[in-house]
Amino acid sequence: MGALHDTVATKYWHVLDDGRVQCDLCPRYCRLREGQRGLCFVRMRQNDQIVLTTYGRSSGFCVDPIEKKPLNHFLPGTSVLSFGTAGCNLACKFCQNWDISKSREIDTLADSASPGRIADVARELGCHSVAFTYNDPVIFHEYAVDIARACREQSIKSVAVTAGYVCSEPRREFYRYMDAADVDLKAFTETFYKKICGGSLARVLETLEHIKHETDVWLELTTLLIPGENDSSAEIESMTQWVVSRLGADVPMHFTAFHPDWKMRDKPPTPPATLTRAREIAMKNGVRYAYTGNVHDEAGGSTYCHHCGVKLIGRDWYELHEWHLDDNGHCRSCGTRCAGVFHGPPGAWGRRRMPVRLGVTA
Repeated sequence: MGALHDTVATKYWHVLDDGRVQCDLCPRYCRLREGQRGLCFVRMRQNDQIVLTTYGRSSGFCVDPIEKKPLNHFLPGTSVLSFGTAGCNLACKFCQNWDISKSREIDTLADSASPGRIADVARELGCHSVAFTYNDPVIFHEYAVDIARACREQSIKSVAVTAGYVCSEPRREFYRYMDAADVDLKAFTETFYKKICGGSLARVLETLEHIKHETDVWLELTTLLIPGENDSSAEIESMTQWVVSRLGADVPMHFTAFHPDWKMRDKPPTPPATLTRAREIAMKNGVRYAYTGNVHDEAGGSTYCHHCGVKLIGRDWYELHEWHLDDNGHCRSCGTRCAGVFHGPPGAWGRRRMPVRLGVTA
């Protein structure tokens, strides 16, 4: 699809009786007249169709540890070529990447690359995967799918870091090309999603069940716990019980610390004890792999065998310092399989972050 820097046509839309064109990519269903943009900003009506205006453009590239996504059970210790574009289809008041996801300036998209170029660079840099992150890949669906196709040709994996707010038909297409996903399960009440994110919990849960039960994509979940908003024991009980009953005990859950940002600067940072409590509730309810994040907590960041309790992967921030798995992901003490995607011994990328420039837009 499309040459570099093109505005490209999309297929998830239809014309309404009143002449507006409805975008059917996500459940916002933006209804646009000629020249109008959707809430995501990057999809607009042009020549009586919906187009993507940011194909081939990026807000920047960086080589990260895969654990930063966060993914703890997908090729541990390896590096991932990460990038995003601009815009978002949710309106989270607490956005931690608001300078990218809320951007309305094309100048944010200062880097550029074709799908093939991204796959080539990932291979040249020794990255095992490419991650669509920083803002939600749902809104640059066509670009992400083309990149994933190019990566697959070179045996490079594709990772989606997403809020999972997408309609069923594009969702099916998108996850045919993904290898792993970290889905941001922002809370477990419709009130939170409506009031703070401008979205719907039910549609996200549909995405989670689709990924888990209808694809081979490796799935992990992340919840940013915000004091007084989504951090009650009752809500975490409900969320973790749902995850175990509907997705299974092997889906890892990450409970991460909020810091005041964007439109929620009046809230305090999340106390580490809140994250520990959430992790304990998750494990009590049967979640086999529960983690804390955005805090220094070696115990909460490490992986343990759910059968014998031995530490399988010791983590200090994003650096691995213990490894007690065989090359196929089995516990060396009791032989129990650790859920995940493991290809031989762990990588040794560590906690480094390496910005990369692929090209500069004209």
